[in-house]
Amino acid sequence: MATERFEVQREIVAAAAKIFALLCDPNGHVAIDSSGMLQSADGDHVRQVGDEFVVHMDRESLNDYPIGKYDVTVIITRFEQDALIEWTVSGVVEPPIRHLYGYRLEAGATGTLVTSYYDWSQIGEQYRDTGILPVIPEAALRATLGILARTVK
Repeated sequence: MATERFEVQREIVAAAAKIFALLCDPNGHVAIDSSGMLQSADGDHVRQVGDEFVVHMDRESLNDYPIGKYDVTVIITRFEQDALIEWTVSGVVEPPIRHLYGYRLEAGATGTLVTSYYDWSQIGEQYRDTGILPVIPEAALRATLGILARTVK
C-alpha cells in the first residue's frame, strides 16, 4: 500500500474550544459526518484517552460491502484539550482493524486551522491485502470539514 494516511486541512472561523467541544460530543460526530454511515450515537462527551462511545452505523451508505446496520465502539487514543483528538473503532470486525481517525486544531489567521486525518498504517497484517481500506475516501474528510465549518458558526 503506497498511501496509508489521508490528511486534509481547512481554516474554520471559530474558536478551537468550540470546535473541540463538538468533536468531544458523540452526536457531534454524527452531525458532521459526510459519508452518511453514522446514524446516531450513545454515550457521554469524551474527556480523556480511553473514553468510549457507541456509534450506530449503516454501511449501505457507501454501497461497498453488504454489512448493513451495525454498531462500533469509538475508543479515544489521543486527547489534548482544544488541540488534538484521535480514536480507533472496535466492533463488527475482529480482531479490530486498528485504523485511526483524528483532528488537530491550531491557531489560524482567521480562526482555527483544522487538520482531519485517517490513518491505516497500523492495521493488522490480515487486513493489508483485503481491499477494505481505506474505508472512506480523502474527499469525505474534506467534505466533513465543510460540514464542521457550517455547524460551528
